Amino acid sequence: MLRNDEQRRVLMRFFKTGPGEYGEDDEFLGLKVPQTREVVRLASKDFPLSEVPELLMSHWHEVRLCGLLILVAQFERQATKRLANDEEAIRHRDEILTLYLQYAGQANNWDLVDLSAPKILGHWLLLPTRLGDGSDDYKRQVLDELASPSHHPVPADLWRQRMSIVCTWKTSQQGDPSWCLRYAEMHLHHPHDLMQKATGWMLREMGKRCSIELLRDFLHRHAHEMPRTMLRYAIEKMTEAERTRWMSIPRISGKNNPQAL
Repeated sequence: MLRNDEQRRVLMRFFKTGPGEYGEDDEFLGLKVPQTREVVRLASKDFPLSEVPELLMSHWHEVRLCGLLILVAQFERQATKRLANDEEAIRHRDEILTLYLQYAGQANNWDLVDLSAPKILGHWLLLPTRLGDGSDDYKRQVLDELASPSHHPVPADLWRQRMSIVCTWKTSQQGDPSWCLRYAEMHLHHPHDLMQKATGWMLREMGKRCSIELLRDFLHRHAHEMPRTMLRYAIEKMTEAERTRWMSIPRISGKNNPQAL
């Protein structure tokens, strides 16, 4: 048995599982991520997709992670350049994506989102699909639904919203800044620090992978209304002098501010 009670206590503190915290009541076995990845490596190739929901519904954090990483591994095998336009591969990717969205609420901590959303949802944005009408408009509808407040309980909304921005890591890596810019703007006034950090992080990656000038343009328009945490994350790789200039812009709270000049 891989369970480690000492590591379990560390993880429960790290992932904020106490009363009123974002990971309240989450249960850990005490496995480190490389241990979970090794299980996935041994099991993922022949693991039936129909059995993944049982893993995703587990009350154990690491078992849910295992299920998500199995989906990642199976999606990536169907998303190689050779298989990008293969009809059977498209069908299989769409099936994985549909299952992932169906159980999105089970990715209920930031690590579960961050280790799965870019490689499943983000990669799907870049590939042919037979879901909906297959267009970018349809894909935006999918992400908009994740990004928007819904009838789900607040923590579940938080993780779905994080999916909508963190998945853009993949699109920015491939040189497409449009997804990051759309959802960064949508989450500009998000009150939770986990979303502020994620949005700033994705903006920073977009600037790094696509265009630092696009990042600067976004900041010229929005730095005055961005939460300081989001802004700090977005400018983290800039020079100290430039970071100081951006951080010196006074923040005007609220959603209906005049844009920065």
